[in-house]
Amino acid sequence: MRQQEQRLRIALVDDDPMVRTGLGYILRGEPDMEVAWQAGDGGEALRLLADEPVDVILLDIRMAGTDGLATMEALAHLPGRPRVLMLTTFNTDDYVVRALRLGSDGFLLKDADPAELLEAIRRVQHGQTVLSPEVTRTLVSVATESSGPGAATVAAQQAMARLTSRECEVAALVAEGLTNSQISTRMNLSLASVKAHLTSTFTKLGVDNRVSVAMIVRDAG
Repeated sequence: MRQQEQRLRIALVDDDPMVRTGLGYILRGEPDMEVAWQAGDGGEALRLLADEPVDVILLDIRMAGTDGLATMEALAHLPGRPRVLMLTTFNTDDYVVRALRLGSDGFLLKDADPAELLEAIRRVQHGQTVLSPEVTRTLVSVATESSGPGAATVAAQQAMARLTSRECEVAALVAEGLTNSQISTRMNLSLASVKAHLTSTFTKLGVDNRVSVAMIVRDAG
């Protein structure tokens, strides 16, 4: 008899009980996931985590008590900390940049589609950085503004020249903030083909996330 595959243990940290209930409902039907515990703020989450380790934390940013950013600061000092996926209604430059600098593995808005949320959980567990299209656009905007006029560089143009025409199209749509599914529809390609083109694009550009791709596209003009 084959041993049952271990399920991902997930913690829900949000000061709104309705949000936690909704997230629990989404996760309940997934055979590879289980909700290990819930917390109303970061302080409670840190106490629970000490006794009940989890694989992934879904963490709100703005909470009464210990907020998400303070929680991330505390988690950064823990050896072997769980993956952290930020869920919030606030897509502002400061929140996004600070959360990622503190080591967040992903950043989704709370109005994300349930399927997008489930995919994001699985991806961060495998070490990938996950950002919603809105957050990608925010980060690219911040980088563009901070670099000032003339951001397009010879290096970025040379990097883009390594890509095939299809890969350039995929990269441009990534810079617009489209998801793989949306790129698939726009280009009339299978999802598997989009993922293959994106993997090749990452390799040729020497990057490991969508934001870096988007920034190179913008810098290349």
